[in-house]
Amino acid sequence: MKDFKIIEVKQSVFADNDADAERLRQQLKEEKTFLLNLMSSPGAGKTTTLKRTIDMLADEMKIGVMEADIDSDVDARAISETGARTIQLHTGGMCHLDADMTRQGVTEIGANDLDLVVLENVGNLVCPAEFDTGSVKNAMILSVPEGDDKPLKYPLMFQISDVVLINKCDTLSVFDDFDTEAVRERIHKLNPKAEIFFVSAKTGEGFESWTDWLRCEVDDWRNE
Repeated sequence: MKDFKIIEVKQSVFADNDADAERLRQQLKEEKTFLLNLMSSPGAGKTTTLKRTIDMLADEMKIGVMEADIDSDVDARAISETGARTIQLHTGGMCHLDADMTRQGVTEIGANDLDLVVLENVGNLVCPAEFDTGSVKNAMILSVPEGDDKPLKYPLMFQISDVVLINKCDTLSVFDDFDTEAVRERIHKLNPKAEIFFVSAKTGEGFESWTDWLRCEVDDWRNE
């Protein structure tokens, strides 16, 4: 006979976080602020992609960026050069942000007068996928050098992402074993509704389509 309780802590934590995330989304809706959660593995090109995205949209909307890292302010310094309102979030060793941590960032950046806030999440393909940050949409970046098998290895990340940017497409001639049709098929098998854009943060290829999508999503959120 058991004389102790077994508590499913993980489920409880997720349930509490999901409730916090929904409250944050409602707050953002009232303030007409669109929050994008941007995820990727380290080195996939999040910061470079974000800089080019900001440059293309800065004349149309007020943009803020929350840079999340375990430590350092390298990316925040790079993003601040674009003129976007920027803050650095240190996670204290945690490999992701949850809804409460995101809310703290939203408050500190003063998101109520911004049209678009981008959370550049901690760089990995596991933990960030498990926690709802309260974002309106989730985006992830897969770079060509990482290989076309990432959807097979990290399915949850692709299941929860509304849009997938396949970055560094200018290197396809070098990484000629990257199967563009296979990666599309693998992503859509996990998430049939996911938008997929092949882009190059270096050359700008594909960014018109990506920013058109983002622009429409922001407009819909603010006006619906």
